[in-house]
Amino acid sequence: MSENTLSPEQHRRVAVDLFNHVWTLIEKKNRTPEECDNMIHAAHASRHHWGVVGTPINLARGEWQVARVYAVLNRPEPALFHGRRCLEVCEENGIGDFDIAYAHEAIARAHAAAGRFDESRRHTELARLTGEKIKEKDDRDLLLSDLATIPQQR
Repeated sequence: MSENTLSPEQHRRVAVDLFNHVWTLIEKKNRTPEECDNMIHAAHASRHHWGVVGTPINLARGEWQVARVYAVLNRPEPALFHGRRCLEVCEENGIGDFDIAYAHEAIARAHAAAGRFDESRRHTELARLTGEKIKEKDDRDLLLSDLATIPQQR
């Protein structure tokens, strides 16, 4: 299927459906190796479709999800790459609030997966400070809850 065979609405629908599918796999406690592979591929595919029709926020969130997948699978190098891409997209497009806080969360989680706890704590603190500016209380609370799940040492 080429990019030209799907309408913009179809690209959006596929991106959303894949994002949600990945989220169910992230939350699953005992994934099979096949589900881990599927989670990686689906996250990249969702990000691809957002790259065709999405806004910069969609791109940032897609990069964040790819980073999260790799962190969950204890693959720090690609987690850090995609976490940094998320931050770059936010900075290049003036995206703040929730998304830039989560960019730092992704980088903190990637550093923790690599055992670089000083860098992880630094980005956790940047996420916390940035998160104080999140307008919606539920979103601020979600960020704090997620930050609490980042390992601080092994």
